[in-house]
Amino acid sequence: YLAMLAEQCSRYKEMVQFLEDMVKQRDKDLNSDERNLLSIAYKNSISGGRSAVRTIMAYEAKEKKKENSTFLPYITEYKKQVEDELTKLCQGVLKTTDEQLLKKAEDDEAKVFYIKMKGDYNRYIAEYAEGDLKKQVSDDALKAYDEATEIAKTLPVLNPIALGLALNFSVFYYEVINDHKKAIEIAKAAVEKADKELPNIDEDADENRDTVSIYNLLKENLDMWVSEEEGDQ
Repeated sequence: YLAMLAEQCSRYKEMVQFLEDMVKQRDKDLNSDERNLLSIAYKNSISGGRSAVRTIMAYEAKEKKKENSTFLPYITEYKKQVEDELTKLCQGVLKTTDEQLLKKAEDDEAKVFYIKMKGDYNRYIAEYAEGDLKKQVSDDALKAYDEATEIAKTLPVLNPIALGLALNFSVFYYEVINDHKKAIEIAKAAVEKADKELPNIDEDADENRDTVSIYNLLKENLDMWVSEEEGDQ
């Protein structure tokens, strides 16, 4: 209840704390609604940091084009400070996932949810990391996404967690690894499988809202990526 109240107040770090305390006190896994609540808490607690890093990187790139920029050293120092804070938050999510959530996961859907989360939060660090750290988190993200993809084969094609995994894994290949061909391959496979099953569900029903939303994102990415690749040829 306190976590939902914190969400209504947009106090996401407190929302995370309430939910993590609940996780530690319980012997069994979270249910589907609780998992989604935790995911919302984590994502919103770092969204400001991710946005800030992207903004600072844009300013840094602009200053790098200038000769003898006075501001560049300050921008670089500030960027490191914001990145360090974001890395710490992401590593906190990864620690809780490994030490608490995965150990209590009772079924394949829960396992895919948590292992996908490991891929996601390593990917978020990889978006800005450099050198050894970038290699480490990219390798860890790839390992997690691969493992989750293998387990997700037991889930229905239109399961929103399985579709979300395909979406995020393809984005990882496109944006972090810069392997556009592999990104298109993953997205295309998920879209084609979903296309065969979508006629069998009511797309307007509330219970299918997440599935349809994620499918549309996959389709948009796929169309955009294919168009970009064709434009480059």
